[in-house]
Amino acid sequence: MVDEGTPFAALTCYDATMARWLQRAGVPVLLVGDTAAEMVLGLPGTIHAPLDLLIQLTAAVKRGAPHCMVMADMPFLSYQADESEAIRNAGRFLVEGRADCVKLEVDGTFTGLVSQLNRAGIPVVAHIGSRPQQVKHDGGYRSAGRTTAEANRLVEEARRLEEAGATMILVEAVPAQVSEAIVERTSIPVIGCGAGPACHGQVVVTQDLAGLTDWQPAFARPLADLGAAIQSLGENWVKRVGSGNLGTHPYEMAAGEELPDQSAEPTSL
Repeated sequence: MVDEGTPFAALTCYDATMARWLQRAGVPVLLVGDTAAEMVLGLPGTIHAPLDLLIQLTAAVKRGAPHCMVMADMPFLSYQADESEAIRNAGRFLVEGRADCVKLEVDGTFTGLVSQLNRAGIPVVAHIGSRPQQVKHDGGYRSAGRTTAEANRLVEEARRLEEAGATMILVEAVPAQVSEAIVERTSIPVIGCGAGPACHGQVVVTQDLAGLTDWQPAFARPLADLGAAIQSLGENWVKRVGSGNLGTHPYEMAAGEELPDQSAEPTSL
């Protein structure tokens, strides 16, 4: 799609059912993000995403959408501590999780790891810019590349990560000029997450677009109001159960079969 000049959409996904519908919608790339920690588990941040759970969710998404490119997020501390451990964990996403590629939140110091993963045959999406796994280090979520020095550093990091073997770049929460410069200085696909229109692809959290979250970032305003629809569904079910209005029961005993009279005295031996 990049070669053809066709912008491509990507959305997060964490289960087979949603994956099936998103594939039918024509979404070509699904990201099994560490945002599952928040969207699925109700935890306060992405650093709490368990490795084994994400591998299982990735496999579920691939089963639901076998024709989509499925990108697996490597969670916090699954790749930072040791390169050998990182390669094994990334390999598990491909073998057990059936992922097509893995995504790592990185900077220029990770070029060695990206090179080793590339050598092992593991496609890497290098996530730069704002990195949610760094929020405790940075004192909270923040945009990136807002100064000339920081913007130049991001462009150089993207170039170096491509040289190390990254197959794609994902850049999050940067000014449009920064992502435009990254696109110009690299030759691999660039996916934006709140990074402006120059990127080849765009990814957001599906729950934000669906209106299922109480707050959405400015670049992922809802396109539907499924939260209100689900709430209404629940309210209607509560009313139907409370009133006994369940409709005609669909199951009957087989012809000629019946329960014994429960009021009769038991037969004594």
